[in-house]
Amino acid sequence: MASLPLRGLVPMAHVLDVLRSIEFYRQLGFSTRNQLEHDGNLVWAWMESGRAHLMLTRSNGVINSEEQAVLFYLYAPDVAAYRAELIERGMAVGPITHPPYMPEGEIRIEDPDGYVLLVGQSDSVSL
Repeated sequence: MASLPLRGLVPMAHVLDVLRSIEFYRQLGFSTRNQLEHDGNLVWAWMESGRAHLMLTRSNGVINSEEQAVLFYLYAPDVAAYRAELIERGMAVGPITHPPYMPEGEIRIEDPDGYVLLVGQSDSVSL
C-alpha cells in the first residue's frame, strides 16, 4: 500500500467558552491565527505559538474535566524560566518534575476546561 504523507496534525479541543480559552492560551504565548463567529458568537479559533498549533471549538454542552482523555505535550527551551513567567502572570503551574522520559524537567498546567498541558524542556525538538 502506498503511503501518502500527512502535512501535519492540529488538535481541536472542545471548550465551553472560546474567548475564555483564547485568553488562557495567550498567557501561554499563543496568538490567534484565525477565528470564526456564527450568529454573533465566537465558535472556533486557531491558535499558534511558533510551531505549536491548537484549534478551539465551542462545545455543545458542559465539559467534564474528569473525563478528559487527552493531554497536550508542549516543549520549551527553558522550563524553569517559562514556569516563572507564567507564575508572574498569575497562572497556576505545577512544580518542575523530572520523570524518566523528561529528565531535563517538565511542568503541568490545566486549562479552564480541565485539559492537561505538560511542558517539557527541549530546545532540540523539531516537529
